[in-house]
Amino acid sequence: MDISIGLPATIPGTSGSLVLDWAKQADSGPFYSLGILDRVVYPNYEPLITLAAAAAVTSRVRLMTTVLLAPLRRAGVLAKQAATIDALSGGRLTLGLGVGGREDDFHAAPASFHDRARRFEEQLDLMKRIWAGQPVSDEVGTVGPPPTQAGGPKLLIGGYSPTPIRRVGRWGDGFISGGVADPNQVRQMFDVAEESWRAEGREGRPRLVASLYYALGPNAARGGDYIRHYYSYFGPAADDMARSIPSSPETLNNLIRGFEAVGADEVVCWPTVAELDQVDRLAELAG
Repeated sequence: MDISIGLPATIPGTSGSLVLDWAKQADSGPFYSLGILDRVVYPNYEPLITLAAAAAVTSRVRLMTTVLLAPLRRAGVLAKQAATIDALSGGRLTLGLGVGGREDDFHAAPASFHDRARRFEEQLDLMKRIWAGQPVSDEVGTVGPPPTQAGGPKLLIGGYSPTPIRRVGRWGDGFISGGVADPNQVRQMFDVAEESWRAEGREGRPRLVASLYYALGPNAARGGDYIRHYYSYFGPAADDMARSIPSSPETLNNLIRGFEAVGADEVVCWPTVAELDQVDRLAELAG
C-alpha cells in the first residue's frame, strides 16, 4: 500500500515558501503522492495553482487533488488546467474530484449550488472528451495541450454516500474517501465503488484511496486548533474531530495498517500542523 502526504496549503498562515519546501522534502522521501484540499471561502491556496508550483520543484512524487470541487469551475477551463499540469509534470497528476457541500463556496465562485451534481456529470463527460483529443462540439474544436497520461489524468471520485460513489464505475479510475478515520466505515464505501465498477462491466478493479488527518511531535496539539477552525460550521462536532486527530506514531500507524487491511491501495495523510518536521515524522512511519 502507498502512503501519501498532504500539503499544508490549507492551514491558515502557511507561507508559500513553506509549501514549496514541504513539496521538495516530500519528493525526496518515501511518499507516493502530494495531496491538497479545496475551498474558496477560506484562507487556503488554490489547489491547481499550488500543484503547478509543486510540479516545478519536484520530479518523482505524484500530485493529487484530494479533492477538487469541480462544480465551482468551468469544465473546459478545468480540463485545460489539469492537462497542463499533467504535461508539465511528466504525467504525475491524479485528479480527485467531488461536488462539494459548502454553499458559501458556491456563492463566492460564483456557481449554482443546487444543480451541482448534474453539472458535475456533465463536466466529467466533457473533460473526458477533451483529454481524448475530441472536439468540444460540431462548432468548437479541440482543447489542448494533450495530457501526458493517455486519456487524461488519473481520475478519482470522492464522496460519502452511495450516489456519488457510484459515479466511480462510469467515470473514474478509482475512489477517494474523505477524512473518515474508521477503516471499517471506509471499507463500506470501497464496496460501493467496486460494485459500481462491476456494474459497468469494467476489467480489473478501481484504485481505492483513504484519507485521514494527523499531527505528530511536541506541537501536535496545534492540529486541533486548525481542525476546529476549518470545520467550525459543524458546531460542537468540530471539537470531537479535533480531539480524534491521531497524534502518536502508534495510533497513526495502527490506523494506516487498518486501512491496508480493508483493501486500501493508498492512504493520504493530511497535516494539521504546518511545520516541516511533520514530513520527517510521517516519513519514519511510511518508510
